[in-house]
Amino acid sequence: MSTPFYVSPQQAMADRAEYARKGIARGRSLVVLQYADGIVFVGENPSRALHKFSEIYDRIGFAAAGKYNEYENLRIGGVRYADLRGYTYDRDDVTARGLANVYAQTLGTIFSSAAEKPYEVELVVAEVGETPEGDQIYRLPHDGSIVDEHGSVAVGGNAELISNYLDQRHQDGMSLAEALKLAVQALSRESNGTQREIPAERLEVAVLDRTRPQSRKFKRIVGRQLGRLLEAGGAATEAESSENGEDSEESGASEE
Repeated sequence: MSTPFYVSPQQAMADRAEYARKGIARGRSLVVLQYADGIVFVGENPSRALHKFSEIYDRIGFAAAGKYNEYENLRIGGVRYADLRGYTYDRDDVTARGLANVYAQTLGTIFSSAAEKPYEVELVVAEVGETPEGDQIYRLPHDGSIVDEHGSVAVGGNAELISNYLDQRHQDGMSLAEALKLAVQALSRESNGTQREIPAERLEVAVLDRTRPQSRKFKRIVGRQLGRLLEAGGAATEAESSENGEDSEESGASEE
């Protein structure tokens, strides 16, 4: 009779974490960032039917990177939780923090269970408030931990590089066009320092817009509206670069 191979609990957990991280990194990145009137979700997604972003409840959105079948199960579970809680108590009792806690328990239980593999997913749960100060963004890695994010967050694929880019350039009070342009620029960056072009038809974009008169604040941005926003963001960037160039020329002339 052969002796069973022993693996320490620490090594087993490290192996499970590495397995999950590699699975998530194989997927395309997505970003979630605040702008003046809400929260925008941007990701590269060639599919028109399999969405990375979804509405969970009135003011709550969901974003996920990794294996589609796994995060779709989590999304459906979140919708059921929100509907039941809103029906049993009050619609205002459905919050992003409560939903993030439910997801954290589920992911943590699956990650620590030796009977099944860990989920290869990373989630973002966001809630738009009445004011920018009331916005909430929570990132949930594969192990069920919760990270309270502010301003911007990137998950999946090349998330670390994209997060660093966003941290240096994201500003409070950006317009939707400016935030969208920044998100596309971040997603276009490659690990070798080059930048590729992502056509509009390969982008999935959605917003939680606090200015919408409806109680449901989630909205997808597609077609002509997306094209106009991308053009407006590009025009704003060019105008800003032009102004900076003129300022530097004027300062140089005064120094002479």
